[in-house]
Amino acid sequence: MGVNSSFPESSQQVARAAFSRLAHAYTVSDTDINVRDKKKKASKFATLRKKLTRTRRHSRSLDYGKALRDLTASWSLAEVKALIQEYEALVSLKELALAANLARPVASSFRQDLSNLFDKKFSSDVDLVYRGACFPAHRALLSMRSPYFRNLLSRYPDFNMQVAINFRTVGVDVTLFASLLRYLYTDSINTEDLKHEHKKVLIKLVEEFGMPNPLEQDLRNLLDTGDYRDAVLVFSCDLATDMSDSMSASMTESCTSNDFPCKTTQHELYCHKAILAARSPFFRNLLLRRARSGEEITDRTLNTPTRIVLDESVIPRRYARVLLNAIYQDTVDLSLILRGSASMCSLSEAQAIVAGKGQMTIVDEAMEVYQIGQFLDFPILSQGCEDIIIEHINLENLISILSWSSEPHGSQWVHRQALHYLTEEFLQVVHSPVLFELNKEYLIEALSSDFLQAGELDVLTAVLKWGEHQLIRRIEEREPNLLSHTTHSISKKGVKKRDLNDIELRDILAELLPLIRVDHIIPYNNDVLNSAIKRGLVSTPPSHMLGDDTPGGQRVCAWIRSKHNGMYTRPRIFLPYFEEAKSMRDEFLSQGQDSDTGRVRTIQMSAIPDTLYMVDEAQYPAGHKGLTSSSTVDIIAGTIPVPDSNTLKLMMQREAELQSTKLCQRAYGLPYSDRRAINCQVQLRTVREFGMPDITIEILQNSQMYYPNSESVPASLQLKQGRYYQSPGRQKSSPSLSRHSRGSPSKPVAPVTPTRIQPNRSKETNTSPCSESALSDIMPDIAMATSSMGQVRVHEEFELDIGDGSSHLGTMYI
Repeated sequence: MGVNSSFPESSQQVARAAFSRLAHAYTVSDTDINVRDKKKKASKFATLRKKLTRTRRHSRSLDYGKALRDLTASWSLAEVKALIQEYEALVSLKELALAANLARPVASSFRQDLSNLFDKKFSSDVDLVYRGACFPAHRALLSMRSPYFRNLLSRYPDFNMQVAINFRTVGVDVTLFASLLRYLYTDSINTEDLKHEHKKVLIKLVEEFGMPNPLEQDLRNLLDTGDYRDAVLVFSCDLATDMSDSMSASMTESCTSNDFPCKTTQHELYCHKAILAARSPFFRNLLLRRARSGEEITDRTLNTPTRIVLDESVIPRRYARVLLNAIYQDTVDLSLILRGSASMCSLSEAQAIVAGKGQMTIVDEAMEVYQIGQFLDFPILSQGCEDIIIEHINLENLISILSWSSEPHGSQWVHRQALHYLTEEFLQVVHSPVLFELNKEYLIEALSSDFLQAGELDVLTAVLKWGEHQLIRRIEEREPNLLSHTTHSISKKGVKKRDLNDIELRDILAELLPLIRVDHIIPYNNDVLNSAIKRGLVSTPPSHMLGDDTPGGQRVCAWIRSKHNGMYTRPRIFLPYFEEAKSMRDEFLSQGQDSDTGRVRTIQMSAIPDTLYMVDEAQYPAGHKGLTSSSTVDIIAGTIPVPDSNTLKLMMQREAELQSTKLCQRAYGLPYSDRRAINCQVQLRTVREFGMPDITIEILQNSQMYYPNSESVPASLQLKQGRYYQSPGRQKSSPSLSRHSRGSPSKPVAPVTPTRIQPNRSKETNTSPCSESALSDIMPDIAMATSSMGQVRVHEEFELDIGDGSSHLGTMYI
């Protein structure tokens, strides 16, 4: 029993080194992803993030800089700095929006799935008995991982046999044996569950067990060699039932020309039931049904592998090796596709032949493999295909990716990345034929974004070009072609602008024109803007055309909120403008100008949301209202999935964790940050990480309405119902106010009536849930209310009268 204590010192060092790898290099908890997986996924994420956020050089960058310099020629240093603060707030919000767009549920790795297989005992085929405890296990995994089990199990080849385990090493109890089995399944061991003396025993067991290869390598060997196989995937199809007569005839001719009768051709690949059951719920349920029906006993009796027949119209054989490689290795390698094989009988291949299409692109193939991953409920495969699609996105396939991802069977994650690509590469889209292929919905999404990388003059030009193209298409549809099967006569002779009906053009652009921020179109004296105004396409002229007593006053008012008189419109974060503004600031400072000269009063918006509840809900955009009657109907109809209380608790904890990150705290601390927009992006990221639709953020915003008496949600998280979080940059905090339940008893107190100032309505055109339009409209009232109540010390319930005709109950804590 003590043989391991007498082997040479060099062998002891090898054993200790092996145990070091066993006990330390793979020491993670059962729920954590392996360190190597984290690095691999982090590198992929970093590459994708870099692709989506890479700095782009604009061919007209000098023109953009000159236009901004002409605009700000008469501005003071304080006004330029105020504009930079606007841009900095948008840059921070853009980073949060990018993180929210990239968010999706984390796909489980093969280590996590095999750990679940060990716990749930799916498709086990051998029972290991140790000290009276029975451990259902899987012969193929144990034989490939350990020479000890390979030799032992080879003596017991029958199905579901009970195999007694005996060790020469002393001190291996049931707990340690279970940890060893888990290590063979996951390549990781949790030393926290082991006693101190177990670590010494582990060093001795290394010699007796043999040191296994890395799990990834052993799974690769299982796939390549087919050793210990007990299942076979069979790909088969029947063209007579899957296709129409013409399609079947075309494919039959194609196949017979290569001496391969399609109807009888089958493609088989050997695999292992334990791996299939661990990785895919589809295969797991299929194998469980076969076991209950007795088919598995028949296969074992005949000593034949279990045949799993797959319909090629759903899972084409050309993707078989891609599927198995993802199952065994967690990687999606489209180079394994069987391209050009004459034996392929998939419906997609047949449709391509009939339609006369050429060779499929890698994006088309990734879209098909994505559907397979969704069908098999295999997230690793689906998410790998999503990454491939976005890595290969360009102007040529942008429209097809947007169209596919917007379909019910498409990927919402890909759709978000494609829209982000559209906003980042909008200048290239404007100068390419892709502009005319865009649907109006995609244009509305792009023009509604504060992060659109284009000047407003480019935006106006693009909208007019797109609208005129749509109008010409309407004319072609109304007027018949003079010669059939030829280019339309109108397209040949062309259409002059004076022949276009401006009224009809205005109707086409009715939803797009309000999204153009005309006050930010620079340079002001340009033919495109003047022509659009003369044609009646721009109903409201920009503010600089309305006149002002102060030279350049209206121009400043439209760009800087601290001086606006109803003219302010939030600028887009267009990088050439941002860089030019910083360059101008540096020039001011290099000239030794005092930064306090002509100071512009800035409003610390992060101090505003303390009293947001005092504002009538009618002033908020629809996306930020509380639970309305229509929302209740959505809940009842099931369109908004309501998570259980435990999931809600995890979601709120995740939201609080994201709120405390440096990125969020920096965004909160900026002078012109919009807290509601920041919270919206954090909530979007949270619900997307949990695999829920975006509308589920209403659950986070109104959790008390869904779980009024929930004990599983911590009180500290329930207090965040007001969605206000303290910023570390604030030196002086305003009173914290929270709503009091109307059904609870209260003590009468004298009402506090804050001084009310008539607000100046802003010209915000962005009405998205994350916009700050409503906040900008009501900001002066709230700022005054916060100031006037700064010295009040009340600890009971009070009723506020802010002059809007409705009462507001709450409790003030100082």
